[in-house]
Amino acid sequence: MKLHDDSARGVPIATEIASFPKRTVVAVVLSVHIGLLGGASYANSCTIDEAAHLPAGLSHWLFGTFELYRVNPPLIRSVAAVPVLFAAPNMDWNRSYEGPYSRSEFSVGRRFSQANGMRVFWLFTLARWACIPFSVLGAWVCYRWATDLFGVWSGMLAIILWCFSPNIIGNASLITPDVGAAAIGCLAAYAFWKWLRQPDWPNALFAGLSLGLAELTKSTWIVLFGLWPVSWVLWCAIQKRISRSSDTATNRDPRADSSCHRQALTQLRQLLVILLLAIYLINLGYGFERSFTRLRDYSFISETLSGNDIEMHKPGNRFASTWLASVPVPLPENYVRGIDVQRFDFERGKWSYLRGEQRFGGWWYYYLYALGVKVPIGTWILAVLAALTMVHQRRNLQKLRDGLILLAPAIVVLVLVSSQTGFSRYLRYVLPVFPFAFIWISQVGMVFSRHFENSCGEEIGASVNLQDKCQVFSHSRGWVLRCIIAGSVVWMIGSSLSVYPHSLSYFNEFAGGPVGGHAHLVDANIDWGQDLLYLKRWLDDHPEAKGIRIAYFGFVDLETVGIEAELPPKGPMAFTGERRSPASTNILGPQPGWFAVSVNHLRGYRHFESDQPDYAYFMNFEPVAMAGYSIYIYQVSLEEANRVRRELGVPLIVRTSGR
Repeated sequence: MKLHDDSARGVPIATEIASFPKRTVVAVVLSVHIGLLGGASYANSCTIDEAAHLPAGLSHWLFGTFELYRVNPPLIRSVAAVPVLFAAPNMDWNRSYEGPYSRSEFSVGRRFSQANGMRVFWLFTLARWACIPFSVLGAWVCYRWATDLFGVWSGMLAIILWCFSPNIIGNASLITPDVGAAAIGCLAAYAFWKWLRQPDWPNALFAGLSLGLAELTKSTWIVLFGLWPVSWVLWCAIQKRISRSSDTATNRDPRADSSCHRQALTQLRQLLVILLLAIYLINLGYGFERSFTRLRDYSFISETLSGNDIEMHKPGNRFASTWLASVPVPLPENYVRGIDVQRFDFERGKWSYLRGEQRFGGWWYYYLYALGVKVPIGTWILAVLAALTMVHQRRNLQKLRDGLILLAPAIVVLVLVSSQTGFSRYLRYVLPVFPFAFIWISQVGMVFSRHFENSCGEEIGASVNLQDKCQVFSHSRGWVLRCIIAGSVVWMIGSSLSVYPHSLSYFNEFAGGPVGGHAHLVDANIDWGQDLLYLKRWLDDHPEAKGIRIAYFGFVDLETVGIEAELPPKGPMAFTGERRSPASTNILGPQPGWFAVSVNHLRGYRHFESDQPDYAYFMNFEPVAMAGYSIYIYQVSLEEANRVRRELGVPLIVRTSGR
């Protein structure tokens, strides 16, 4: 049997032959992943953004309009809405128009939850299950691309990193677009890489189709329209250098340069078709809703596009008096307006939280820090090993070329998101980086295939890829590396599953786990309203907590799940200066009784500008229980309340006779 290197895929056939038993493992990993997502989708209540995404997706199907939640393209929420359409939900579409600065999808979402009562949680479960295939696609792309680059052992490692990542599990069990954008964005990059390696029309059409779908998941991927032409130029330059280094001066064909020029022109035409096909699919995804509207007919609200100072709150159009005014924009109107609203949000700024500090605006290093505390330590160990592996391959132009296409989208997205310092809130904004990082990290899996490569080395002979892999790890250190890699994978999986199904609240051990996580990050990183059902179950099991007062961070009303509760008393900071009076002092917290407080409120997080640290005084008490990892439950005695009141300088509560 003749064995050779498959140039279109970059993987020796011998490796493929040996991969058959491992594919069974891959199938098991995927099955477990699907089960984890299905269980988390059912167990957790809907998060704040989901409450707006689902009715927005329903509106796309029912009315053919894309105004609601225009800041994100409609693909993911439209898929999520399909099974809910057949479930005949109750809808209340009434909403007051508050001008171009309003986000009416949230008021519609609140009424959607109220109209459906407890049934709303089943509707969200159906919607979440419909989105599970996006995560399965992401797992498959990680496996396939890693296998093509580094071999099947690396492919297995890549799919494990995806399927057991707590950040993927936590977000893939929601109907928010972040994991879908990561999966389809990586698919598009993989298709583009396949086209670069074999630039024919089938691969070009696949790349264009994938790019168009990626653009319909999240507008972040608009960067690919600029990145791909640049990547193609760099690929061609590196490829030309590789070709010249492999030619001898005596045997070089003088007609080679003219042939290369013809190939470059053909590839350029294919690249243009890729980009145009993607633009067509964007318009198709929006049903060509007011596509090709002239630029002068837009009314923008961001300073970047309106030309007006953002403090003026006056829409405008900086292009209206320029030659660009009459140019038709080849994109749907709501796609363009969504980018404008996103720009406005970052220009206006919001309150952000990091390591106990709150500021209006963000930090350039926020997402790097968030990755440091939210990614499992086992994954970080593998990343360090992958970086060491690259040192041995730094002079290999082929690996440099492939690594460029793999890492460029991740680096560009991370830099782009980090540069938007109007606010810093959500690790999920950099989830599109994850599949590329997993594939890159998976190169350490080559150490497990070394025994096979050595045994087949004489038969394969000319396989340069296998020879390079064999040189990465020495014989004497191979078993140590295998133990470190295997231990890191086990640590990563165990750490992730130890908090399941509360994966959204995951923090690694160095950050103190999910219990200590809110000292580092808040909001969607730990508390997004997902634990309301756990609070309901705890209250049902503890009738002694009757009369509990609750400060819950979420858009679903407590009455929807049958909880009737008042807010806890506000702390001393709520009545400062002239606002404090003897009467208000008597109702200040702390007070004795039962209380449940979301960790965002514990940290005094200002999600909205009007928010205040009204319940931060609960940080002075030890909780008696938790609902998930985002709602802390307290039983405060009179003595404890007075102890904290004394520390805060608030008059003590005097126990009346007979009590």
